[in-house]
This record gives sequence, structure tokens and C-alpha cells, in this order.
Amino acid sequence: MRKVYQPVLLLAMGLGSVLPLQAQKKTKPNPLKTEVQNSVDSRFEALTDLSDKIWSFEEIAFQESQSAAALSDYAESLGFKVTRGVAEIPTAFVAEYGSGHPIIGVLGEFDALPGLSQNTVPYKDPVHEGAPGHGCGHNLFGVASLGAASAIKDLIAEGKLQGTVRFYGTPAEEKFFGKLWMIRAGLFEDVDVMMDWHPAAETKAAVQKGLALVDFLVEFRGQAAHASADPWNGRSAADALELYTTGINYYREHIKPTVRIHYHIQDAGQVVNVVPDYSRIWVRVRDSSREGLIPVWKQVEKMAEGAAILANVDYEVNLISGVHEVLVNRTGSAALQKNLETLGSITYTEEEQEFAKKIQEATGKPQIGLVSKIEPMEETAEHSMGGSTDVGDVSWVVPTIRLSATTAPNGTPWHSWAVVAAGGMSIGHKGMAYAAKALAMTMVDLYQNEELRESVQAEFKEKKGDYVYKGIIPDGPPPINSKLQ
Repeated sequence: MRKVYQPVLLLAMGLGSVLPLQAQKKTKPNPLKTEVQNSVDSRFEALTDLSDKIWSFEEIAFQESQSAAALSDYAESLGFKVTRGVAEIPTAFVAEYGSGHPIIGVLGEFDALPGLSQNTVPYKDPVHEGAPGHGCGHNLFGVASLGAASAIKDLIAEGKLQGTVRFYGTPAEEKFFGKLWMIRAGLFEDVDVMMDWHPAAETKAAVQKGLALVDFLVEFRGQAAHASADPWNGRSAADALELYTTGINYYREHIKPTVRIHYHIQDAGQVVNVVPDYSRIWVRVRDSSREGLIPVWKQVEKMAEGAAILANVDYEVNLISGVHEVLVNRTGSAALQKNLETLGSITYTEEEQEFAKKIQEATGKPQIGLVSKIEPMEETAEHSMGGSTDVGDVSWVVPTIRLSATTAPNGTPWHSWAVVAAGGMSIGHKGMAYAAKALAMTMVDLYQNEELRESVQAEFKEKKGDYVYKGIIPDGPPPINSKLQ
């Protein structure tokens, strides 16, 4: 347990003017932390250019060939040893420098979301109508993480730190969760501590669990027929799909408030005058823990059989993938928090604040501008809500420290054009550089402080207990050419 010491002012005669001066004495800055900040600053133009390239590529899950190449080529140009196409994923790679332990890893994502193409203006204006866009800021994510790894690589090369730094290029976080197959390939097994960050509307140590999740595909197959001349000869797969979604929606009344159920109807027939013989729906179930997720998941799967019986059709359920909630490491988060407090908040120009307020106006949010104040570290809620991430699975394999950094205006709808707009201009660039510095400073702590590493690992082992991690993915290779693309 970390001890907290509070100053006590002794009022004994003759000491009143001495102890306050001692209390005001500041800790000497760690020179290596200053060096990694300077390293990020020196590469800021190159990192910004790299981020903007990935922003412009607009590549979705498992199709990020240009983005992966840009990141891996940049890492290689700096002297990293790069291994491409890991875990049977063409766009996954690992960039490594140094030797021996400690091995500190840092995660980097770079996939975009469908349909969110957007110019860098504070109103909706697609670059390419209907094309993808970085509505989750992943153009910044991978670049900042590689910027942090590069700053640490410099110190290892100069003999100022000992060990290995490893950057993981992790694709397909938005749809298929590429890290699951990288875990299955054993790529994280020897890592001592993993670092991670994510673009956000606030800057803080990320200490909430998020939600566990599972994705599965339900397909119904019936018999086609003329919808008017002889519908009695048809068995409608669309009827089964409608019955299925009706069952799901009635079920919502009887699940816990922490549960979320989503679905996307992908095929319910092609024309109105044919009884459709095929339908397909993508279903997603979430809960605040994998224990709560599993019974809901299995019940929603069972409903597909009932819908098939009612419509007199056949059905098939296939697992796509699923993720665990995050195993929060508060020991590592506390170390990160100190570095955030050292860095202070991001400062913005009047033009940037005005840009942010216009985005807030366009999306119906209070026009308060950008917020990046460093608040005290939050308590970890037992049932935190929000999104899901395959970083959760990594956190059950290796202790993981997570950061959120401001890259979009406060209140901005995430996974929207507004995040794309901010991520392609200076607001996003500043958050990217800040995240790189905070990650690198915390990595310096981890390399230099063996006691900190051991404490981080001890918390990880205690919280994980006897749970044996098993990824929620089907057998076989990653779904690179899935029908869901």
C-alpha cells in the first residue's frame, strides 16, 4: 500500500520560519523525463505529418495497409526492428528496440470508421461522401504511441535506460478486435508492463473498466416465392429476422441496467415482390463484466432458434469476436497521474477554442470550448459504463496502464464527424504530442524504478486471481476477408 505523508508544521520556538521553507522545497526534475519531452517536441512536425497521412488514408478494419506501412516504415527509419504481418494479420506489426528486461510495451491503433469522412471544418462536410473517417481519433493514437516509444528508444540507444521498448501496431479495433489474435499468437507474453492511451474530450488517467462485449452473426434461410402469386410456397427469412428483433426488444425490460444490446440488420431481402429466402443480422451484447455478459449473450443466441421455429426457416449462429472489460491497474495509474500533474494541462489558442465552440454549437452541446484540466485520479467504479475495447483483453494478459488525452471538444459525440474534424487539425495534434510525452515519462519511471514495476505486477496478479484468460474468438485465422467488411 502506498503511504501518504501529510506535512506537519512544528510550532516550537525558532522553527517557525525554517519548516515552511523546507515544505516549499520542490523535487528535482528527472532529467530523462525532460529528455523524452524534448524528443517528442523535436519530432513534432514528423509525427504531425504522419498523423495527417493516416487521417487522409481513411482505412477501416483489416484494410489499413497504407497506415500500417507508414507507421512501420517510420519506426524502421528510426532504427527499430520491425516485424510485419504478425498473428496472420497483414496490417499488424511489432517494432522493437533494445534487449532484455524490463520489456515495456505501448499499443497503437490506426483504423477508421465507415461513413465518417470529414474535412477539418467545424460543420459537417465530408471529404469523400460515404467514405470512412477517424471518428475515434486513431490517426492520433498509433502516432503518439510510436512517438513515446521513439523517445524511449533514444535513451536506450544512449545507454541511459536498459531494457527493451516495443511498439505494437494493432489493427481492426473498431470492428473485429485485432489484438485478440495477437494475444493468441503469444505476442504479449513476455511484456512486463503495457502502456496505452486513447483520444478523448478530457485528459486523465483512465481508470474505468468499460464494458465486456460479444459479437455474433445470425443468418436465417428459408424458401423464396412470389410475394403475391404464391406466397404460401415461401418461408420468409425476413419474417424470422423481424421476430428475432422483436424478441430482443421485449427482452430489454428484463436485463440489468448495465447491459447493452445492439443489432445491425445487414440483409433482409432485395426486392419487395419476392419472399426473401435469406436474412442476416449482426448482434452485439455488452455488460460491465464478462460474468454478467455470458448469460445474456447465451439467451439472445437462443432467441434465434425460437424465431426460426416461428417462421419455419433454418438458422445459423456464428461467433465473430468479443472482448473483456479492462483490468484496471491503479498502481500504474497513480504513477501516470503524477506525470500528468507535472505536464499540466494543454493550452489552446483563441482560434482553437473558437473552432471547438463551433463544433459544440453544430452538435447541440454547451459551447464551453476545450477542457483539459488535470483532475485528481478518479475512483474506479464497480460497474463503469461507456465503450468497449480489445485493450481490455491485453490487460488480462499483462498489467496495463491507460491514459485519456484531449483531442476533441468537451461533449462532442464520439464516433462522429466532429471527432474527425478536430483530429485532423491542431487540436488533435496537441493532444497527440501530449499523450506521447505522458506515456514516455511514465515509461521512464517503469524502466528506472524496479519497485514500481513489481508493485504494478503485484496488483495485476492479485486482481486477476486464479482466472485463466481465454479470448472470445472463433477457431481459425482472423476474418481478414469477412462478409462483414
